[in-house]
Amino acid sequence: RCPECGSAALVEDAHYAQQQLVCAACGCVLAEGLLTTTYTDEEHLREVAYSQSTGQKEQLSRCLQRGIRRVQDLCKVLQLPAVFEDTAVSYFQRALQLPAFHLVSLEKKELLGGCCVFVTCRQHNWPLTMGTVCSLLYAKQDLFASVYLSLQKELGLSVPALSLADLVTTHLNSFRLFQPAAGVPAPFLEDKEKLLARTMGIVELASEAWLVTGRHPVPIVTAAAFLAWQSLQPGPRLCCPLARFCRLAGVDLPPPAHLRLKELLEILLGMASQLPWLRGFALDRKTVVKHIGDLLQHRLFLLKNAFSQQDGQEQHDTAPGQGSPGQESGSPRSPPVAQDKGCPSAGKGQRGGTPRPLLPPCLLRPRKRLRPAAPSAPGPAPTGDEPISDSEIEQYLRSPEEIQAFRKAKAWP
Repeated sequence: RCPECGSAALVEDAHYAQQQLVCAACGCVLAEGLLTTTYTDEEHLREVAYSQSTGQKEQLSRCLQRGIRRVQDLCKVLQLPAVFEDTAVSYFQRALQLPAFHLVSLEKKELLGGCCVFVTCRQHNWPLTMGTVCSLLYAKQDLFASVYLSLQKELGLSVPALSLADLVTTHLNSFRLFQPAAGVPAPFLEDKEKLLARTMGIVELASEAWLVTGRHPVPIVTAAAFLAWQSLQPGPRLCCPLARFCRLAGVDLPPPAHLRLKELLEILLGMASQLPWLRGFALDRKTVVKHIGDLLQHRLFLLKNAFSQQDGQEQHDTAPGQGSPGQESGSPRSPPVAQDKGCPSAGKGQRGGTPRPLLPPCLLRPRKRLRPAAPSAPGPAPTGDEPISDSEIEQYLRSPEEIQAFRKAKAWP
């Protein structure tokens, strides 16, 4: 019976394809059907949460539904945990509600989903680079960076920086030199753990030598991995150039990688000149690779000796054929440390034997020179008739007592 009027005239009525039990006398609805079902549970008529129902999805705009699917697909491609996917979707929904992302282009809205995934991975300390996301979305890195900065500013997100060790591990995981593959010679295969440990040592050396500061990390990691790979088996690998190494590893060759490789070799040559058992060898940029293991083992001591802060201390040294003032004519003169016969490039880069300071390359070889500022035109001489602003007028107003004191002081002989 109807709880309102007590009538027994109860009928089933289909209202918007939902079965309802209605009283025919007073119109009271006694029971409703399942109003929230998902597409998969509609066949079994299971009651689910409204946030997962078809009714909730119908309220979402078409752009939001497409963006959520893009975020979910990107998380599945990267094999991220389910918690990451939920966080990235929530960031995307919050961002689309802001006025800053209402009138942006469709390309930027698609990049917005990639930025949400990128931010989520960084916050959960998951090693993911911007280049990886851009390669998956076929996007330019400068456009992706602009959307990322806008998202970080509008939502007020705190995004931690990726550590260099995580970046080295992530970058080396994509190499194809750890398992036999077609087109990769057997001598070029290497153990993953050995290559990772040696690469980490070279990257730490580059960080101590100011080669990482202000630089893009991927070219440095690529050059360090190449030197580590060569040093583990230098016999068959010294003839392999950097471009071929990147092709065999299946990674792209960043344009500045050759410059980073040249700078690393200069540091290694300067360090090799300080090892006593290497002073009798003619070392160059190829042969110094064989001794990277020893150089990394004693890198703190070698860096301190090879790149001291005594800039210009030995500028007064005389020519090699002449003796110094405080030296007897018959006594042999020891050669400078950095001007070792086995390290020609080190002596060339260190001003003929003077140890240069360990400074960033931007200070040693500056690209741009600061232009002197143009002299400003001299202003007109003050005449005393200039107008007084309202903020300064109070400084010129005087009380009657001050005026009287000023008159007395002026009449004083």
